[in-house]
Amino acid sequence: MALPIDFDKLRVDEASERASSVEDYKVTCMEFIKDISSDYLEWVDYYKLPQEEDKIRRDAIAAIVERTNEWIAKVAQTIKGVDVVMNDGVQKMAEATAGKPFQIGVFVNKKAGYTQANPGLIDVNVKAAGRESRKTKLGFHHLDQRFRIETTGKAFFDEGSIPQEEFDLMDVNLKLHTEECKQRDVISFTVIVSEIKDGSELDRRGVTTIVHIV
Repeated sequence: MALPIDFDKLRVDEASERASSVEDYKVTCMEFIKDISSDYLEWVDYYKLPQEEDKIRRDAIAAIVERTNEWIAKVAQTIKGVDVVMNDGVQKMAEATAGKPFQIGVFVNKKAGYTQANPGLIDVNVKAAGRESRKTKLGFHHLDQRFRIETTGKAFFDEGSIPQEEFDLMDVNLKLHTEECKQRDVISFTVIVSEIKDGSELDRRGVTTIVHIV
């Protein structure tokens, strides 16, 4: 089974190097997205959730498969672009499988999950609220790596202005630099939010967003 929270051993390298054409690789990766979704659905089975929550997670996984494959088919222009979109879909499936125990949302141009923007400085709005009056704060994806980011162009967050404090109701704006990106580039990133109780991390969740540069 694939891991339910993070899937860091993403398909790049060998498979993409063997691809004979972008179109052939698109077909391969669309099939991969369909295949791996069954692994995440098995995890949903394993959790034995209440009926409503079970349906929410299954519906989310199905929607991610459909939307990811649509982006692979219509948005990605290169093998690297296909990898970015595919890996974005895998991250989103992991997040859907894990569920959202507390409120969290990430928005670019008021859209969540899949969006587009012009090259330049992109505003990324992060909102969150903990359960039972607990606080939230921005976390780290891995060790000292605050964000997961994968892109066909050059893109990075301005980490010098990231708020470090805990919030009763988080509503912060991050700055994503894409000034050197070109039209048709794609950027996938994951923002981590931690739920805090008495100064310690109680839970954490990631939200992955993909941006099409237009």
